[in-house]
Amino acid sequence: MTIRCLAIDDEPLALQQIAAYIGKVPFLQLAAQCQSAVEARQYLEQDTVDAIFCDINMPDLNGMDFVKSLAVPPLIVFTTAYSEYAVEGFRVNAVDYLLKPFGMQEFQRAANRLKERMGGNDSRDDKGEQGKPVNDTLSPAGDAGDDSFFLKTDYRIVKVTISDIRYVEAMSEYLKVWLRSDPKPIITLLSMKKMEERLPDYFMRIHRSYIINLNEIQEVNKNRVIMDKDTYLPVGDMYKEAFQSYLDARFLTK
Repeated sequence: MTIRCLAIDDEPLALQQIAAYIGKVPFLQLAAQCQSAVEARQYLEQDTVDAIFCDINMPDLNGMDFVKSLAVPPLIVFTTAYSEYAVEGFRVNAVDYLLKPFGMQEFQRAANRLKERMGGNDSRDDKGEQGKPVNDTLSPAGDAGDDSFFLKTDYRIVKVTISDIRYVEAMSEYLKVWLRSDPKPIITLLSMKKMEERLPDYFMRIHRSYIINLNEIQEVNKNRVIMDKDTYLPVGDMYKEAFQSYLDARFLTK
């Protein structure tokens, strides 16, 4: 199991130290390092991570408010020189809290806690794509037959009509299910594998992070699928051949 990490600290030396510690733990991988929460937010708009090591006392936007602003935060380890933040840190369900200055031993403890939260092994058969425990949140909708299913989201159980799904987006161990009928996605704890198995054949996985409703495609431009004027989804290398075969079978020629 590899845990992709984002390191955030406005102090260059502290950021360098966290990056060095991440490099010493075999199951951690440094995805990026940012010197502000604003920079980190911009990064997360383009990519996902499994865990964040986040300083709290930063200018512009402090780490606590930054984490609270995330719709689906990854696992969080707070790092700070101010002990009064500890209680508030655990209120937002932080995995651990590192009080500066901290050494490798304390960092290793936090890393081990991250690993425990992630599932603790590399099995990919029935624990999701990256060894993460799967909360089986997808179930048939009973009388509705194969046209719908239920998803757990927050503290609710919502019915989803399958044909209403435009595309599904992976975010760490969560999924965003984007619908025609609602501009806001349904966010649920579920693996892409489980979702892919449940969806009918007019859905196709085109990227490790995207499953699309093929009926919703408006245009294909090079290696991008255009769903609407604001939504451009990439086609991953390992999915190009299958997607191109789908297109070739539907070309209208002379």
